[in-house]
Amino acid sequence: MKKIGPKGMKWLKIIHVFLVVLFFGGILSSVALTFHIDFSNYDESYLGYKSIVVISDNIVRWGAIGTLIVGLIYGFFTNWGFFKHRWVGVKFVLYIIQTIVGIFVVDKLMLANMELLETQKEMALINPIFARNHVLRDNAVYFQIIVTIFIFIISYLKPWKKKKAHAKQN
Repeated sequence: MKKIGPKGMKWLKIIHVFLVVLFFGGILSSVALTFHIDFSNYDESYLGYKSIVVISDNIVRWGAIGTLIVGLIYGFFTNWGFFKHRWVGVKFVLYIIQTIVGIFVVDKLMLANMELLETQKEMALINPIFARNHVLRDNAVYFQIIVTIFIFIISYLKPWKKKKAHAKQN
């Protein structure tokens, strides 16, 4: 397969950083909104959840999909590969786990609560399922934030390098 050259690598990195900012910024925005929702007020809860859904659908999702595509491009069309460097492999696996949590836990619980708010109106706020979903969703989002920060650290430090590769760079 033809590899991407130095100029292409620079553009790929710019696109990657932009998409990660979308992804992580969207997650942090939804957390900030969640902190300020008054769950004793139906209208505020409904609008808060609706805003979180909009952020998830239009910012987090596009950042996540784009980041995954860029990761695949890095893996197939650059010398980085997927598992040539241990730290890249760890990042890739963590990102896949994080994305699975986002799709099958965060989104599922968020949409379930949105449905409860739309069908049960004010009664949703005292529904134990709504409260359980909300707490589980929050915990899953905190997990995503911690994983993302760990991925940032790995990206910067590039740990687990082979001694030869590390000596060549110094």
